[in-house]
Amino acid sequence: MDAILFSLGARPVTVVEALTAAAVGVAVLLVLALFALMHLSRARRHAEWRAEDQARELEARISELLKVQSEMTGRMQTMAEVFGTRQGDLMRAVNERLDGMSHKLGQSMADGTKRTHDGLRHLHERLAVIDRAQTTIRELSGQVGALQSVLSNKQTRGAFGQGRMEALIQDALPPGSYSFQATLASGVRPDCLIHLPGGAPPLVIDAKFPLEAHSDIRRAEDAEQLKQARARFRRDIGKHLSDIKERYLIPGETQDTAFMFVPSESVFAEIHEKFDDLVQRAHRLRVVIVSPSLLMLCVQVVQSLLRDARMREEAHLIQAEVGHLVKDIDRLEERVQKLQKHFSQANDDIGQILISTDKIGKRGRGIGALDLAPETPARANGAAASGAPSTAPENGARTASPFAGRPDGL
Repeated sequence: MDAILFSLGARPVTVVEALTAAAVGVAVLLVLALFALMHLSRARRHAEWRAEDQARELEARISELLKVQSEMTGRMQTMAEVFGTRQGDLMRAVNERLDGMSHKLGQSMADGTKRTHDGLRHLHERLAVIDRAQTTIRELSGQVGALQSVLSNKQTRGAFGQGRMEALIQDALPPGSYSFQATLASGVRPDCLIHLPGGAPPLVIDAKFPLEAHSDIRRAEDAEQLKQARARFRRDIGKHLSDIKERYLIPGETQDTAFMFVPSESVFAEIHEKFDDLVQRAHRLRVVIVSPSLLMLCVQVVQSLLRDARMREEAHLIQAEVGHLVKDIDRLEERVQKLQKHFSQANDDIGQILISTDKIGKRGRGIGALDLAPETPARANGAAASGAPSTAPENGARTASPFAGRPDGL
């Protein structure tokens, strides 16, 4: 037992000393554990006492709250009746507005359906017209050869250009806005006169295009023939432009610009591509060279001018319709304001209900804070012995109620 177990610095430690130190350490730990258990037991007892006190206080508060709840139930029933009446009035007003809007919406949908059916009927009519046009195109496809013979004759070719120009004008402009072969004050008869709105002078269209030289250009076999044909084409077109300038541009009677109609898109393109000098000369002479597509564009511009003039003439009718529209908008605004008043009244009623519930909550909390324990004889004797003033009301006076002084009880 006296054997040295280990050395601690210069001092040797025996087995007996090591065992003694271990026993002392175990004893200290046991004592500490015992103190901890005693402390936990005391804390548990204190917690149980506090829980019992809180349970007793909670039961007293619950009994008081049950009394207040019975009073609140009656008041809430009254408020529910008032709120139900207001809600019924609001629902009736909303239903009336919705019925009116549903009626108008149904009428609008019926009108839209009618317009849709009319559009479909017009579409079917257009499709029938397209079918007839396709049949006509198939018939015309067999007459291309005859068209070549027509173009080879000068008089027939002039009638063809005149007919194509007249077809374009008649398809785009209303009757009365144009004249064919009308006689001017100088005695000349232009192919077409387009009458412009506002008392402006008419616009002249000439359809007598010289096509013989262009046919020679197509039939040329060598460079010399091609040169001669182009020179002849330039000379014929220049003379025709001068004739239009001299015969049809009459100050005060016609516009200072005239149209020269070219019945072929390919010929029109070739003039602008290879005969730029003719185009410049036409500009100087105030003569516009137009193809069928360009003439159609010009006619559409004239059509827009005529439509604008007609709209200016009918401006008073448009103003009357706008006035009716403004009245309808004012009527709609008035009805929306009435509906907004109903919603505002409902919001005010709900705000009053919330104020009442807030007051009820405050009173409940005030009742919970009062000391309502009954006065025992021991407490009365103790108060008399100590000479403390009594808090009991004198002469049968009642204790002031928290509900006193409020006319509505809230």
